[in-house]
Amino acid sequence: MKYKALIKKLSLDDADLEKIKTAVQKAESKTSGEIALAIAAESSCYAFWELAAALGTSLLLLVCLFPLAPQIYTWLGRMFWGEEPWYLAAFFLALCAAMVLLLYAAYNIPAIDRLVIPRVARQQAVTARALRYFAQSGVYATENRSGVLIFVSYFEREVRILADTGLNQKISPDLWNLVSDEISDSFAKGNVAEAFITAVQRCGDLLAENFPAHGAKSNELPDGLVVLENDRWI
Repeated sequence: MKYKALIKKLSLDDADLEKIKTAVQKAESKTSGEIALAIAAESSCYAFWELAAALGTSLLLLVCLFPLAPQIYTWLGRMFWGEEPWYLAAFFLALCAAMVLLLYAAYNIPAIDRLVIPRVARQQAVTARALRYFAQSGVYATENRSGVLIFVSYFEREVRILADTGLNQKISPDLWNLVSDEISDSFAKGNVAEAFITAVQRCGDLLAENFPAHGAKSNELPDGLVVLENDRWI
């Protein structure tokens, strides 16, 4: 999904993005830590699961049609003026191919897709994508090891908050989980900008308590929301 399409789905405008950026700057002014924000349209390609579900459903439907084989064979004989042994096999093969294509398209509809893909597969994909961005963006390499990443994956409806080692030594994972839950609740209500702003404020308070600001500091990470387009899946 492209940047503009995802921003539209999130109902964010330039003013919202600026508010989020300002919230990050304000939060970071009270701490020596760094806060990074990112959202991805989806964290992985799930074509394997979609195709497997389409094949499985098609085979199940064909098995349900097997008891009707004599009637189908008779109908084919009337359609093509005579009965040939290969008619029935060709019919089932063509029907199976058509059902696989139609079901594969149906299983790419997000609301259905989330039912097809196992939850554990979605969770693992989001965690892997968040960790990859955590490394790529440099959140892991801030001066005081006090960077935190707030990562949202839109399709999977999952949130990950990844903190560097300096923060993990002082802040309980349960506190990050509370922030994640707040983000999820706000997203469910359609309050995307508010979700990020509140999360930034919560994280900023935690960082300020454990890593207060000490004079001027360099800004090591982007302050705004980074919108990640889909990878080119291989």
